[in-house]
Amino acid sequence: MKIKSYALYKVPPRWLFLKIETDEGILGWGEPIIEGKAATVKTAVDELMGSLIGKDPMDIEDHWNTMYRGGFYRGGPILMSAISGIDQALWDIKGKYFNAPVYQLIGGKARNTIKVYSWIGGDRPNDVANAAKAAMDNGFTALKMNATEELQYIDSYEKIERVIKRVAVVREAVGQSVGIGIDFHGRVHKPMAKMLAKELEPFHPMFIEEPVLPENNEALRDIAAHTSIPIATGERMFSRWQFKNLLIDGYVDIIQPDLSHAGGITECKKIISMAEAFDVAAAPHCPLGPIALAACLQVDATCHNVFIQEQSLGIHYNEKSDLLDYLKDKSVFKYEKGFVKIPNAPGLGIDINEEHVIKMAKEGHQWKNPLWRHEDGSVAEW
Repeated sequence: MKIKSYALYKVPPRWLFLKIETDEGILGWGEPIIEGKAATVKTAVDELMGSLIGKDPMDIEDHWNTMYRGGFYRGGPILMSAISGIDQALWDIKGKYFNAPVYQLIGGKARNTIKVYSWIGGDRPNDVANAAKAAMDNGFTALKMNATEELQYIDSYEKIERVIKRVAVVREAVGQSVGIGIDFHGRVHKPMAKMLAKELEPFHPMFIEEPVLPENNEALRDIAAHTSIPIATGERMFSRWQFKNLLIDGYVDIIQPDLSHAGGITECKKIISMAEAFDVAAAPHCPLGPIALAACLQVDATCHNVFIQEQSLGIHYNEKSDLLDYLKDKSVFKYEKGFVKIPNAPGLGIDINEEHVIKMAKEGHQWKNPLWRHEDGSVAEW
């Protein structure tokens, strides 16, 4: 079997889908995307796929190493996202060839279902209590919210108080049995992150996420010393080599590799298993489309230390197009009592509606993340 051709589809709300076809007619789907840089990642996929045409799609480990090690300059969000989508599509082909879900080819299941959490509120969350109640009504037992708007390196206690009030109303709305993840989104610098972490403790968060930007991970030492709340990070880290030092330093409790950013199924399986040796949990990052989520679930099935999965159904980014719109069988991601079953169909376990993909690719998108500024006019972290 040989790789015959491929096609890329930039589809709303902010995704890029990759289809790889073999000379035996087997199709594989992947989702190579960095949100806001779809066109750049598309170019990187084109560059990488040029050397894969005519190759055996089964040799995934060799293809991964060729794409990663074959270039003198390597890593980073664009290249690793391109590799991720190709890797997902190759695993999809391999599973379909052997008529088995991917999890059977990478060790078999350690679980039958995985807990999922729901996003509430948006980038500037206001009516989060009602959103939290709605999530509970839909069966979710865990949710995540953005902690704060933009913060300066040193900012006012008034802004801290706003965060505390917002989290307090969510905790009051859902009670103690629901897990609340609080995403700092890298918007917070170390001085304010220490303060926020300490003030949030009475509300018993499930975790605080990206309390500082990953390039400032050394600050996690000081933040961990100020709080007992589990610290999560990793959505903007792109290889096992980046995660290595994070794990050795020992100040992270939950890693969040993204299967569309951090090298796909091949690499993220290794990253998550490496974390298990440090007694660190995993909650893969995935505010993306159906292919990325399906890839996550295949890996989740095989990794003992994955305890929850992010998913984007109904997230505020998905206006006019949601992940179920691109599936023929929408029941594959049916959430029951806050859990989703691991898809059992061959490959990634989903059936992409290619007609709808082609239709929506004609509409395309030009999604960019917002640009925020502080009151003094300087650029703020989004």
